[in-house]
Amino acid sequence: MKIVIAGAGEVGFHLAKLLSFEQQDITLIDTDQEVLDYASTHLDVRTIHGDASIKSVLDRAQVSKSDLVLALTTSEKTNLITALFAKKMGAKQTIARVHNKEYLSKMTQETFRELGIDSMISPNKLAAKEIKRLLDKGAVTDYFNFEDGLVSLLGLTIEDNSPIANHSIGEIEKGSPHIHFRPIVVLRGNQTLIPESDLILRRTDHIYFIVRKAEIQEIFKIVGKKEETIRTVMINGGSDLGYNTASLLERDFSVTLIEENEDRCKWLASNLKNVLVVKCHNNKLDQLREEGLEEMDAFISVTDDTQVNVLTSLLAKTTGVYKTIALVDSMDYTRISQNIGIDTIINKKLIAANNIFRYVRKGKIVAITSLHGLEGEIIEFIVYKDNQLTKKPLAEIKFPKNAVIGTIVRGKEVVFPSDDVILQKNDKVIIFGMPDSIPKLEKIFR
Repeated sequence: MKIVIAGAGEVGFHLAKLLSFEQQDITLIDTDQEVLDYASTHLDVRTIHGDASIKSVLDRAQVSKSDLVLALTTSEKTNLITALFAKKMGAKQTIARVHNKEYLSKMTQETFRELGIDSMISPNKLAAKEIKRLLDKGAVTDYFNFEDGLVSLLGLTIEDNSPIANHSIGEIEKGSPHIHFRPIVVLRGNQTLIPESDLILRRTDHIYFIVRKAEIQEIFKIVGKKEETIRTVMINGGSDLGYNTASLLERDFSVTLIEENEDRCKWLASNLKNVLVVKCHNNKLDQLREEGLEEMDAFISVTDDTQVNVLTSLLAKTTGVYKTIALVDSMDYTRISQNIGIDTIINKKLIAANNIFRYVRKGKIVAITSLHGLEGEIIEFIVYKDNQLTKKPLAEIKFPKNAVIGTIVRGKEVVFPSDDVILQKNDKVIIFGMPDSIPKLEKIFR
């Protein structure tokens, strides 16, 4: 598959990384030679320096022969022009990253589709949906559904009073024979750990499970997590993401939206029906307290300043807020922030890249998901033909040591892995793999 990506920033780079696991023919275009040099030394991609909205640059990228053009620069207009040009030049499919909510209306998207843009994605809209999903499962740090919710990925933090703290995974499994208790990965500080049976879990560890829907509450009980219903939410920052999040939450939650710009407050108040909009400094705890911070079940900080988001979320946690979510603008923050007391870190760029990948994915890999702060990926492979995987039990297949099979989905049945399980054609296998294991996994499922 020949793929052209306009924009080698964090969204384009991360997406190129995900797609390169399958050894796709990828071309990256950007006006910044430095980011192209970084990409070329870390990924197996072709790079072109130039403005992707100019036809001659697209000619050099051979978009006329491309299967897919992804316009992902930070400029909305550049993305739209790039996608339109690419389609007219012969690209089979085009996707553009946009910010303006008016472009995402059904009628406008249909017009753009007629002009040649097959799909438009908004990082703000995707991030707002992610926040909503996280509030629906307040006890988790990460939450993602596979196979329409048949199985879910849960991230949980081990608290001081957790009954499994200072116990090995093997001990916990023996004490819970009625449930499949096997994390697929553990994040400890900046370390990503493969969960062997003798690994002793510690306070503040982040552990990740693949579980059936019916088992979620049981996992909470074992880990010592109490699922509380979230009713009141404070959103810090009236940015586009703050607005999108408030409009998504206002039907189901009591929402207070903090914004320090008076004109923006007026606009938000006139466009949000059931949200209390308050003019207030977004980085001062005493003012946030005056507006009811201590009575909130959840605090979501989505200002344009990462440091404000991290700091205010930490302060909110100290006042007793049950759930805190902070927006960060760089993937470099994800490792430190989640280890200092914030429940969940979100990054719009990472969310957008993961969603685009799931949108375009066809073939052996069904889905791929990155988790904030973790090395490696959660990958859903499909056994698409009879081969060594369907002829031997799992114990006899040489999977990489730094990869863990989370579960196997067989039609509507969930099969948890054991040594004697034999995979079948059309099985979907959800695996966590460290970076160096992924090419080996791809080879096994080829």
